Amino acid sequence: MSIFGLKDLGTKIAITALCFSLIPLIGLGVTMYSMFASAYHSKVRANLVTLAENKRQGIDLFLREQVSQLRTLAYSHSVDDLASQEKLDTILTTMQLSSRTFIDLGLINEDGVHVSYSGPYNLSQANYKNESWFHQVMVRKIYVSDVFEGFRGFPHMIIAVKKQEKGKVWILRATIDSDIFDSLVRWLQIGDAGDAYLVNRAGDLQTRPRFGNKSKEIYSSFLGAPFSGAKAAEFESQNKKIFVGGIWLEQKDWLLVIEEDMRGELQPLFETQTATWALVGSGIAFIIIGTLMITRMIVTQQERSNREQAQLNEELIQSSKMAALGKLAAGVAHEVNNPLAVIREKAGWMRDLLEEEDVRGSANFQEFEDAVDKIEQHVERAGNVVHRMLGFARRMEPVCNDLYINDVLKQTTAFLDNEIRFRNIELIWNLSPDLPTIQSDASQIQQVILNLFNNAIDAIDRNGHITVTTGYEAETDMVSISLRDDGPGMDKEVQRRIFDPFFTTKKVGEGTGLGLSISYSIINKLGGGIRFESEVGQGTEFVIQLPVKHHDRKE
Repeated sequence: MSIFGLKDLGTKIAITALCFSLIPLIGLGVTMYSMFASAYHSKVRANLVTLAENKRQGIDLFLREQVSQLRTLAYSHSVDDLASQEKLDTILTTMQLSSRTFIDLGLINEDGVHVSYSGPYNLSQANYKNESWFHQVMVRKIYVSDVFEGFRGFPHMIIAVKKQEKGKVWILRATIDSDIFDSLVRWLQIGDAGDAYLVNRAGDLQTRPRFGNKSKEIYSSFLGAPFSGAKAAEFESQNKKIFVGGIWLEQKDWLLVIEEDMRGELQPLFETQTATWALVGSGIAFIIIGTLMITRMIVTQQERSNREQAQLNEELIQSSKMAALGKLAAGVAHEVNNPLAVIREKAGWMRDLLEEEDVRGSANFQEFEDAVDKIEQHVERAGNVVHRMLGFARRMEPVCNDLYINDVLKQTTAFLDNEIRFRNIELIWNLSPDLPTIQSDASQIQQVILNLFNNAIDAIDRNGHITVTTGYEAETDMVSISLRDDGPGMDKEVQRRIFDPFFTTKKVGEGTGLGLSISYSIINKLGGGIRFESEVGQGTEFVIQLPVKHHDRKE
């Protein structure tokens, strides 16, 4: 029989399947170019929008860093320091060693007069009281100006920060190097014919474009009220077609404009026309390969989902265990508190009895009194332990008492004496004898210190040193505690996530990853701060700063 007979059913199915496969492929070959042209056109515009959003972040970050640097400089130095010409020159020189962004610095009083100036221009006696930017910074406290000429006589931009000290208002002003800022913006262009520049809300250029002055018609559709996100449009002038992207900065009301030559961007589209017909010939093979790839992707995704589900189940089990442990700790603490209260009451009664004359005359009176003191001391100690147990059961507000940090450190390390001796670790004490008494929560501070000591001991393992240093900073009215170990240190990736909850470098089952996260929250709640410095092979140092007088932070 012929191939169309019953005996050739398999062949007919194959031919039928092939015909139904070739028909859409032929139709795809005819229509693909026009469809791809439209899709690629939209893709280029979408890429331009994405590029504008990404590059906006770079410029905003640059402005944010400069404002932060100037603000830090203003509030980390007194007016007397900034008013000193010699010190201001030193500050500017030091800043320019790492970055040449700032050309000059100047301190201006509330009358608009330069109190001190460091820079290449003769502006020592300049008065800015009538300048618009001067009034802007007096109102806004922080101000980034548009490009203007001012007393210099050439285009420039400034950043100014308002500061109040000694009952007066001061302004610290810095000039941004326009060449550096222009280079930053121009770097955003793509290809040989691309360009990028900034304009203000009036459409005036704030940076020098790569290819001379620009017509406002190019970006006029983006001007007006600032919009969120980025927009893309097409512009045609003098037989030249370009893509134009626009996005408003977050740090300043400037519009970032990016231009791209349509001919260069759409060149791959023309090359696609030839590749389309080759794609038709290899369509069947691509279908098979694509099916295999999709199947592999599905299997891989399913395996990944199973692993994530298993990990989630483990975390839920651990959370249940921690919840049960918290309830257990709360119950134990409650049961222990009751007998402790009775013991404390009876110890007080015994002390009252010792005050009687007949007992005071006893030869063993001193031993009785010492015994009562010991009872009260250990009842207080047990009460603190119960307080810490309750801290694990529920979040507790700080209990402020007068503390002497050196004593708290000594008492806390007493819990770890055996562990430290067992691992042959030497404690080096550099305790300042002139520390003031602070108002804080001893139990929560002890918890933080224990966490840091445990981490240092685990990092050293054996045969190392832990240096404990305390000090007092009169300017900030802060007491500082430094714990430095000579362990292996931490790399940048670990440092980036060190305070994240559940992040740990220990083996599974050896750590919860909550110690430093809890410590950070405790110190922040106590009104202080915690920071660290670490270098691989050089050890790690944690520094805690606590205020002498506690003020609750409102989170």
